[in-house]
Amino acid sequence: MSGKVWFITGASRGFGRVWARAALERGDRVAAGVRTVSALDELVERHGDAVLPLRLDVSDREAVHAAVAAAHRRFGRLDVVVNNAGYGLFGPVENVTEQQARDQMDTNFFGTLWVTQAVLPVLRAQRGGHIVQVSSIAGLASWPMLGLYHASKWAIEGMSDALAQEVSPFGVHVTLLEPGPYRTDWRGSSAVWAEPGEAYAESVRAMRDTSAGISPGDPEDTVKPLFDIVDAPHPPLRCLLGAWALDTVRKTYEERLRTWRRWDGAAGAAHGD
Repeated sequence: MSGKVWFITGASRGFGRVWARAALERGDRVAAGVRTVSALDELVERHGDAVLPLRLDVSDREAVHAAVAAAHRRFGRLDVVVNNAGYGLFGPVENVTEQQARDQMDTNFFGTLWVTQAVLPVLRAQRGGHIVQVSSIAGLASWPMLGLYHASKWAIEGMSDALAQEVSPFGVHVTLLEPGPYRTDWRGSSAVWAEPGEAYAESVRAMRDTSAGISPGDPEDTVKPLFDIVDAPHPPLRCLLGAWALDTVRKTYEERLRTWRRWDGAAGAAHGD
């Protein structure tokens, strides 16, 4: 039994649900943020006061601060904060509406920022804690029809890299989890599609054909790696999840380096004498 207190957003399904249940089963306590608290009835029935259901829309900054305060009052501390709430927005960059773009960033990026800001005074005061940002392999590489989703995850990557350097003097750790495809509801009922139009119809078909050939992982298999990370005295800033994730990222970065080297003459000339 680790005795940790967790604050997990997006805990009604997918990774959030799996991790909340696993943490409770090992004897930890969990403040679970969800849009509909009845989604946690099973966990409450089984684990009682060890779980605190919190109705939470992470895009609502005031609601986030209230939820964090409630969790702190209930449990007296926060040890692991998991920013998991988010969804996928699919469609060509050209056709994404203003509202779709704002909603994607409000949930995926600003929701993560609001939770991070709300918990940091608690973590600094107790001189320790661990913020786990659920990014994605899509925060490191890009594919067509996911431009705004990529934007949200790349924003989390940049913010969290700087954050880790800012909070390390207070004993606070930051880890970016970067999963590849898993059998969550990311592409199901929680996904949003921008109308692609006829111009991009073939690109959409190609994306769906490519996706059909990918074998996603089982979210349950991420539990032990997550526990290893949050229990480690010196956890990583970044950790990929999934069998082929490293190979994908390696190819992406090798191509970037080749391009930068090929155009290094232009970079030097742009600096002047």
